[in-house]
Amino acid sequence: MKENFLWGGASAANQYEGGWQENGRGIANTDVMTKGTKDTPRGVTYRLPDGTEHQTGGIMINDLPFDAEIKVLDGYDYPSHRAVDFYNHYKEDIALFAELGFKVYRMSISWTRIFPTGLEDEPNEAGLKFYDDIFDELLKYGIEPMVTLHHFEVPLELTNKWGAWADRRTIKCFMNYCEVVFKRFEKKVKYWITFNEINNIFFGFLSSGLRSSDIQATMQAAHHQFLASAMAVKLGHEINSDFQIGCMLAASRCTVYPQTCKPIDVYEAWQQSSRQYFFSDVQCRGYYPNYQIKYFERNGIKIDMHKDDKKILEQGTVDFISLSYYRSMINSSGDIEENSKDPLQLGEINPYLVATEWGISIDPIGFRITLNNLYDRYQLPLMVVENGIGAIDKVEDDGTIHDEYRIDFFRNHIKEMRAAIQIDGVNVMGYTSWAPIDIVSAGTGEMRKRYGFIYVDMDDNGNGSLKRIKKDSFYWYQKVVASNGEFLK
Repeated sequence: MKENFLWGGASAANQYEGGWQENGRGIANTDVMTKGTKDTPRGVTYRLPDGTEHQTGGIMINDLPFDAEIKVLDGYDYPSHRAVDFYNHYKEDIALFAELGFKVYRMSISWTRIFPTGLEDEPNEAGLKFYDDIFDELLKYGIEPMVTLHHFEVPLELTNKWGAWADRRTIKCFMNYCEVVFKRFEKKVKYWITFNEINNIFFGFLSSGLRSSDIQATMQAAHHQFLASAMAVKLGHEINSDFQIGCMLAASRCTVYPQTCKPIDVYEAWQQSSRQYFFSDVQCRGYYPNYQIKYFERNGIKIDMHKDDKKILEQGTVDFISLSYYRSMINSSGDIEENSKDPLQLGEINPYLVATEWGISIDPIGFRITLNNLYDRYQLPLMVVENGIGAIDKVEDDGTIHDEYRIDFFRNHIKEMRAAIQIDGVNVMGYTSWAPIDIVSAGTGEMRKRYGFIYVDMDDNGNGSLKRIKKDSFYWYQKVVASNGEFLK
């Protein structure tokens, strides 16, 4: 790897921080999401005008009554409220990241710590100070913060008031937030990401606080996020020309294999991947591609485009592309948006690959293919900001955790990344594992689905000491970072 390669780890505030009402933090969409399991979806709690309280059967909430007030209710388990309490353990955790040798830590800012409802004119100083302290602690160890502005977290007030990103007024709220954090942390943060996995807007409420899974409303919300991203890039560069501001793509959804070599299967695989590349096409190229315009025409989707919108998109293209990669996919037949109605369904298991207990196909070569496809398409630097495996870990009687399966996963994926860089010529800036420490699963709300090199003593019900324990993979990744990717035994 090149000398300044950025090794590190990544997390999200809503899965890691906890402290959900500390020092004036407001309620976000993720704070009303209940715990689920591998087989039971997370729900969203709400109250009707008649006073009755309910929980949806999933995060799409396309059946939510119009007059429902989404809110935190007594008697439900909300995993994000405590998460694993980074809020009170950040010094300990960052010291462990430094011990791992991190050059960068990719994290997110909780929007509602800064603007509790999203509608305030002035920010919450206590929230700003919390992140000042985080950044100071990182920089003390020489760790660069890489900050995601919008990581599946929206002020709940904006959802209840007008449907969050379905309404154009959310752009103004977001830009107020961006201006504050850009200026406050100008000297501490160089790397920024606008929207986490923007193509996962189909997750609806989970990703963007949407109250409906209707495809027209979803694509209009995506347009508003494109505008907000472009405006944030332009504003950030005006505040500090040294800022590096990127987009973020769930690239697993872009790597789609045809079911067979039948031409129709190959075409459908291309179609499925194009629906995902559309999001990075807009953010990297600054305009809507023809294939998507035609798709909208065929399906009666009309984007409310104001007269200056095209210019805004043109002026706000990103500096780099960040991506998550967990798996590849096999194309599914039928209408792509019909298949998007339950986006957490992961499709068919590839018979040539091994899958995790949660149905994730492990495909290191697909990782190399993904990196090549993205770099070939855009010729922009790539930043791998999520790559990891969720698994059940066992703490032995002597307190050790032998997670060779995790080491195997990372070894094989880093080998393919190295090949993409050294053999294929792909420009990769860095690599942050998901996640360096066990956190609450976004998809299920569980703790048993563990990703970290650092074990957190907490179970699915929130019981435990929160003690941090180094796994075998901790010492392995430490050597990988120290050797700049040469040690992969």
